[in-house]
Amino acid sequence: MSENQPYLSIVVPLYNEEGNVKELHRKIDEAARSIGRSFEIIFVDDGSCDKTLEEASSLSPLKLIAFRKNFGQTAAFDAGIKAARGEIIVTLDGDLQNDPADIPLLLEKINAGYDVVSGWRFKRSDPFMKRFFSRGANLLRKILVQDGIHDSGCSLKAYRRECFRELDLFGEMHRFMPALLAFDGFRVTEVKVSHYPRRHGKTKYNWKRAIKGFVDMLFIWFWRKYSYRAIHLFGGAGILLGFIGSMILVWMFVEKMFYGLSLAERIWPLVGTLFVLVGVQLFIFGILVDIAVRTYYHTRRRMNYSIRETREL
Repeated sequence: MSENQPYLSIVVPLYNEEGNVKELHRKIDEAARSIGRSFEIIFVDDGSCDKTLEEASSLSPLKLIAFRKNFGQTAAFDAGIKAARGEIIVTLDGDLQNDPADIPLLLEKINAGYDVVSGWRFKRSDPFMKRFFSRGANLLRKILVQDGIHDSGCSLKAYRRECFRELDLFGEMHRFMPALLAFDGFRVTEVKVSHYPRRHGKTKYNWKRAIKGFVDMLFIWFWRKYSYRAIHLFGGAGILLGFIGSMILVWMFVEKMFYGLSLAERIWPLVGTLFVLVGVQLFIFGILVDIAVRTYYHTRRRMNYSIRETREL
C-alpha cells in the first residue's frame, strides 16, 4: 500500500436522504476513526431531487460524487467503488438502517483471510411486505445462485480491492457481488450485523426493482453454470429437440408408408417439423453465444479462470 493510499474506503450511495446524510456521515467518521487506520468516505448522490447534495456538500472529510440524474443504486456503487483508493472497500446504504459501528466486524473476517464479507441482517427491522418479498427472493437465490449467503440484499459488505479489478456492475447486480466474486474463486463469508428501522425518508424498494432483481438473478444463474460453455446449454437443448422432432417425423413417415394412415388432419407432422427447426436454431444460437463469450474474455484480456498468486520456489 502506498503512503497516500488509505487503508479503508467507505462507499455510500444516496438518493433523497436529506434527513439522514449528516447523521450517517458522523457515524461513519466515528466508526472509521475507532479502527485507527487511514480512511476515506465516498458519498455518491444518485440524482437526488431534495437537499441531499446540499447537505452532503457541507461535510468533511468526504469525497462527493454527484450524478446528473438518477441512474440507480448499482450505478452509484460502481462509481463509488471505481473512485475508491482503499485497500479494503466497505459499502453500505444511506438510510441509516445499516450501522457503521458494525464495520469492524467485517474487517475481522477480512483479516482472517476472506476476500468478501457480507452483512447478514439477522433481525430485520423492515415492514412485513418488504420482508416477505425479500424472503421469497432469497429462496429463489439459494436455488439458482447458490452463493451460501443468507442475505444478499444487505448493502453492508467489505471487499478486498482486487475483487474489483475486472468487475463492472449493471442492473441490480450490486446484490449479487458476493456471488459473482465467488464464481471467480474469491473467498466469501458473512457476519451478523445490526439493522434499524428507517427514521427519515422513504424506502426505494418497489415491485419494479424486484422484477429487475429477478431478471439479474436469472442472468447470474446462466453465467455461473454456462458462461464458459454456452454451447452445452443451447446446443444440447437444440440436439434434444431436433432428435425428438426427427423421431416424430420418422414415425409419421412409417404410418403413412406402411399403414396408409392419412396425415392431413393430424398435428404431429407440424410438431415434428417445429421441433427440428427450433432445435437447429438453438444449436446455431449456442454457437453464436459461445463465440460472443470467447470474444468477451478476449477483449477483456482475461480467461475463464482467476489466479490468486504465482510463486517461484
